Amino acid sequence: MTAKKSIIPVFIPHLGCPHECVFCNQRRISGSLLPATPNDVVSVLQNAQACNAQLAFYGGSFTALELREQEEFLLAAQPFFVQGKIGSIRLSTRPDCIDEENLRLLKKYGVSTIELGAQSMDDEVLSRCFRGHSAFDTEKASKMIKDFGFELVLQMMTGLFGSDEKRDIETARRLALLLPDAVRIYPTVIIKDTYLHDLYKSGDYAQHTVSDAVEVCSRIVPIFEEAGITIIRLGLNPTDDLSGGEAIGGAYHPAFGELVKSRLFLSKAREKLKNTPQNSCVILTVSAACVSQMIGQGRCNVKSLIEEFSLSSLKIVSGEIKNGEIKAQTVAKELKM
Repeated sequence: MTAKKSIIPVFIPHLGCPHECVFCNQRRISGSLLPATPNDVVSVLQNAQACNAQLAFYGGSFTALELREQEEFLLAAQPFFVQGKIGSIRLSTRPDCIDEENLRLLKKYGVSTIELGAQSMDDEVLSRCFRGHSAFDTEKASKMIKDFGFELVLQMMTGLFGSDEKRDIETARRLALLLPDAVRIYPTVIIKDTYLHDLYKSGDYAQHTVSDAVEVCSRIVPIFEEAGITIIRLGLNPTDDLSGGEAIGGAYHPAFGELVKSRLFLSKAREKLKNTPQNSCVILTVSAACVSQMIGQGRCNVKSLIEEFSLSSLKIVSGEIKNGEIKAQTVAKELKM
């Protein structure tokens, strides 16, 4: 996956986007107030200490730009292919802004990965959020992108205006059927100066809390994992603006992905312990990389399991075991914590 390569981001907030979705203020989300220019691309790449990296156009709807403007951005990057600084380009766009002419242009200039902001596969939710496209547009665009040989990344959101857990899970199932190379999952965050902020203040939108988002994402992640689809992002990427107060509600947490992974370990541990007698002393073994996720923030998983299964003691240890797996062992005497 190119997502694992070194990425050089260029943010083009709102460039080309023909809509203002209820949740969107890309300038605040990206931390970039001024839209980028082709000269900015040159400057960023000249200053980058990189080799065979991937240039990424984030924040806007790249293919909604006029073809001439797209070509100017892409042309600015071409000398850096020759220098070896970049080896490919990725970009983000909308499902309704994909056509064959545009895909041929992107192929010509070294674009390898296209990210589509699907957000939901429920047409009622898409309409209420002013997305301006349908679920069918996402299906059609995804097929075209894959047919042209690009890597396809689909982005979805949970907790959107008009959605619920059932609709979010169904969106994940429908996106998995499109067989993308990877997905990003973004729980809804209420950003200042958005229509969603107004809906929240008026009481027409109940915020999608971190707890809500962790719960639904812990049910969505296995859908993609079982389909062999890589999840390259869980939660908005932290920025100084978001952490400094621009995110005024919703599911914003700098370590959101870790919270979800911890909840998944809790679910797996519950399954392992379901037939454990009360007052047992238990050892759970996980890989060294997963110990903190198994323990949980503030030892929340340990506390929950001890209470739920009436355990005498519970200890989490590392061992030779695959990441994500758990081995449970009941021992004869109480463990020192």
